[in-house]
Amino acid sequence: MNRLIRTILGVSIAALASSALALEVNDRIENFRLYDHEGNSHELYYYSDAKAIAVLVQGNGCPIVRNAAPRFRELRDEFTAQGVQFLMLNSNLQDNRQTVAKEAAKYGYDIPIMVDDTQIIGESLGLVRTGEVFVINPTNWTVAYHGAVDDRLTYENQKKEASEHYLQDALASLVAGEAVEVASTEALGCLMNFPEQTARAKHADISYTDEIAPMLMENCVGCHRQGGIGPFAMSDYNMVRGFSLMIREVIRTKRMPPWHADPTIGHWSNDRSLTDDQIKTLVHWIEAGAPRGEGEDILATNDTIYADWGAEEELGRAPDYVVDIPATEVPATGVVDYKYFYVDNPIDKDVWVQATEILPGDRAVLHHTITTFGDMITEGKYKGRIKRKGGLQGYAPGITTQSFPAGTGVYLPANSTIEFQMHYTTAGHATVDESKMGVWIHEEPPEHVYVSMFMANTKIKIPAHAKNHAETEEQVIPKDALLFSLMPHAHFRGKSAEFSVIYPDGTEKLLLSVPNYDFNWQTSYEFAEPEFIPAGSKIKQTNWWDNSGQNPANPDPTIEVTWGEQSWEEMLFGAMSMRFLGEEEAAKFREAAKPTTVASAQ
Repeated sequence: MNRLIRTILGVSIAALASSALALEVNDRIENFRLYDHEGNSHELYYYSDAKAIAVLVQGNGCPIVRNAAPRFRELRDEFTAQGVQFLMLNSNLQDNRQTVAKEAAKYGYDIPIMVDDTQIIGESLGLVRTGEVFVINPTNWTVAYHGAVDDRLTYENQKKEASEHYLQDALASLVAGEAVEVASTEALGCLMNFPEQTARAKHADISYTDEIAPMLMENCVGCHRQGGIGPFAMSDYNMVRGFSLMIREVIRTKRMPPWHADPTIGHWSNDRSLTDDQIKTLVHWIEAGAPRGEGEDILATNDTIYADWGAEEELGRAPDYVVDIPATEVPATGVVDYKYFYVDNPIDKDVWVQATEILPGDRAVLHHTITTFGDMITEGKYKGRIKRKGGLQGYAPGITTQSFPAGTGVYLPANSTIEFQMHYTTAGHATVDESKMGVWIHEEPPEHVYVSMFMANTKIKIPAHAKNHAETEEQVIPKDALLFSLMPHAHFRGKSAEFSVIYPDGTEKLLLSVPNYDFNWQTSYEFAEPEFIPAGSKIKQTNWWDNSGQNPANPDPTIEVTWGEQSWEEMLFGAMSMRFLGEEEAAKFREAAKPTTVASAQ
């Protein structure tokens, strides 16, 4: 009787699930990017150099998956050397990265399990059951095989050995450049629940006026506006609808919004990412045809006057002083050496700086600005440079403008010289960059000094063709401190980065992970709550680089790459900001950091 009920329920649910557009042979798979269960980033189209890509749909608790995985691993061991990429994919509604990681550890899964938190990838693939396998042909991104690993498993029994080796045969055919003879079989596994698939009719009711336009206004229009850095302005519904498929693509591949930190590690005050619910709403609205519906178009009526200076919006006033950076002619093409400009501090008194901001003259060519100050060296080897005494906020795409943390500031002497390191990249047209720096000052001296610290490993050597080369650097923190921000830096070959703290007792804590580093967005990650760092701790930075031909930004994968200032060279560079603590204040943080002992129940 119980088996009969299970069978009836199984048929009913299967009929419902199969009503979705299930994955079929010769379907083209669109690009996507997902984090795996260990926090690494995977973009499907990155594996274009593979002979084939084999993906097993994984789900926690599914007996079919648990019994199929060992054979999938065996095939991984057999075919990896022949150019086949193996991945797993979890789109289960009930699973998350933490629970998937526990399942992987328990059952010995050593293949990356991509976790589809929003289910939008699983929906697009039309997945029905965990245990499904699909093989992708990277020459045209179509499905070459879809079905079971082999015929060894059934729901009730397992054969000692398989008599049909569907996945193995499909991979052997693709590696040999031949057509797959058996391209589709019945896949066994646990039915997956995609609630939004049964609610597709309701997606047309998603309100552009009440949901989509406000979301875009809050998260996107600041850049996608006239005069902004976005390539088009979200000026009204028609513009959004016209670019809607492109919007869907950049969300699926995590190119937008430009936020690259692992969402499971740390909390950040300047987080630009969309929530999972926002992603699902926006994608489902686009897939419903981006309906206009009724109501006002707040993008069309947006009369916001965007200040030239971002800090002006935060502080409620224009800069107290504006420093002109010498104009620079930038050619249409070629290489522009770093420019160093030395400007006498125009402020005729000693001040405590509350905020600084670089206003680019031409955002298309200004890659970054690093601003420091100190005394001019008038003799010796370094004549004509400055002896640095401090730093002010610089500029790079992705650095959000905000004042120094409350109660902190930077002391800027009246007689100091300000150094601007300007890095330009050509953009196809000759131009003149006339950038400026705005300075806001405290009316009264702040309670604490804002401290900038840097780390760099100038001895890096990245081998030719290396896809995932790592190097590290450490910086000792001399006093008890509150850490405000972290910023990793690399160039074209930068792939990912991490910061961790190694405490005096040797324990280590991961503070920031950037699995998908993007050279185009030099983000300083600002802690939502400052991190207490005890004196004697080390901040460790690890960078990974992709010096292979698969990296589309790589200027030359055939050479060993070393440290250098130009973008075709590389850097392991990190910046962090903090303030040091007095003894009494530090004691409170140390006490709060002690582990709490909880008495066990008897």
